[in-house]
Amino acid sequence: HFAESKDLTPIPYFVIGKKDVIRKGPAPTIQYGYGGFGISILPYYLTTYHNVGKNWIEKGGLFVIANIRGGGEYGPKWHKDAMKSHRQRAYDDFIAVSEKLIETGLTTKAKLGTMGASNGGLLMGVMLTQRPDLYQAVHVGSPLLDMKRFSHLLAGYSWIGEYGDPDTSDWEYISRYSPYQNIRENQPYARALITTSTNDDRVHPGHARKMAAKLMKMGYDCFFYENTQGGHGGVNTSKVRSFNDALSMTYFARELMGEKHEMSDYPETPVLKLVSKRVYRAF
Repeated sequence: HFAESKDLTPIPYFVIGKKDVIRKGPAPTIQYGYGGFGISILPYYLTTYHNVGKNWIEKGGLFVIANIRGGGEYGPKWHKDAMKSHRQRAYDDFIAVSEKLIETGLTTKAKLGTMGASNGGLLMGVMLTQRPDLYQAVHVGSPLLDMKRFSHLLAGYSWIGEYGDPDTSDWEYISRYSPYQNIRENQPYARALITTSTNDDRVHPGHARKMAAKLMKMGYDCFFYENTQGGHGGVNTSKVRSFNDALSMTYFARELMGEKHEMSDYPETPVLKLVSKRVYRAF
C-alpha cells in the first residue's frame, strides 16, 4: 500500500492481519515506524518486535509497518531525504500513513495506536506532540526526546550527522520537533506508555524520565516504566522480554480494545514487583 506524504512523495506501508479483519474494518491497529540511520524495516508476523502475531493479530488487531523516509528501503537517497534539516519529512510520512488508514476505513482515531523505540521512540514523541488528535495510544520506547541535550548524553554525539548539532544554528530546525520542548498545555494527548532501561548505554534514560515527569507535572496522565535489566533493548533474559512484550500489548489492548487487566494476570517476577510499586497503577 502507499500513502501520499505532505510533499506528495508516495510512502509504502504494509498491513498485517487476518483477511476477515481487514475486510470488515475498522479494527484496533498498531502502527510501527523507525525512519532513521538508513535502516530498512521489513514486514514480520511472529518474530522480532513484541511477537505481534500471537499477542495482537490473533486477537483481532491489525499491525502496520510504515516505511518512512530516513530508512533505507529505497537506498541512500531515501535515508538522506530525512536527515538533519529534512527530519520533518519522516514525521510527515508517518502521519500520512495514519491518515490513509483512517481514510480507507481500516481503523479510526479511537482505535489507532503507534509504537517505536530508540530513533523510533523519538518518532513516537513527535507523533504525541505534533498530532495528539490522531492517536489513541502511543508507546514511546527507549526514546530520544530532549533533542537540545541529546549530543551530550552517552552515544548522542555520534548522531549529530543524523540529526544535526543542537549547540549550533541547527537548533532552529531541531527545536521545531524536539518532543520535550514541544509539550503544550490543554492538548488531547494520548495516555502514553513511556519505557526505558536504567542500563541503556546508548540513549540515556533521562530522556524518558524527563518527558514523563513533565507530562505529569502539566496534568497529563501517562504510564512510565523503567526496566532495571538489559541495555538499550531493555532485555537480558527471555523472561524479561516476555514481560516487556506483555506490558506493551496489555497497554494497547486496554487503550484500543477496552480490555481490563489486573496485576494478578501475570506471574510474579522481580520486574513485576518493581512495576507494581511504581508505575503500573492503572492497569
